[in-house]
Amino acid sequence: MLQLQGIHHIAIICSDYERSKQFYTQILGFKIDREVLRAERKSYKLDLSLNGLYCIELFSFPDPPKRPSRPESTGLRHIAFKVDNVEAAIGELNAKGIFPEPVRTDEFTGRKFTFFADPDDLPIELYEA
Repeated sequence: MLQLQGIHHIAIICSDYERSKQFYTQILGFKIDREVLRAERKSYKLDLSLNGLYCIELFSFPDPPKRPSRPESTGLRHIAFKVDNVEAAIGELNAKGIFPEPVRTDEFTGRKFTFFADPDDLPIELYEA
């Protein structure tokens, strides 16, 4: 049987590189590990880490197609980040001009969660640990 060791990274294609770079670093607090201009592809690749763990590759490409629907389109539905306190995290996002959906409670775990979107409307979930 295949022995997966964990998730290596999540790849995200953005429509406005500078806006998404600012969102993931200044709003969500990711650290830039490496930024590469791939001139032949008219593309950037930005490697981002969270708490010392590499986890997101942010790509730019000329004129990428829009996401077909939110959130129930085929493919990646959303990405979720663990937080200690959903309400405190929402307060921090609100202070930065981001306003998540109302808090819900997971019917199976009893944990609180909420959603908001990145600059390209990719759904992002905050899930209380």
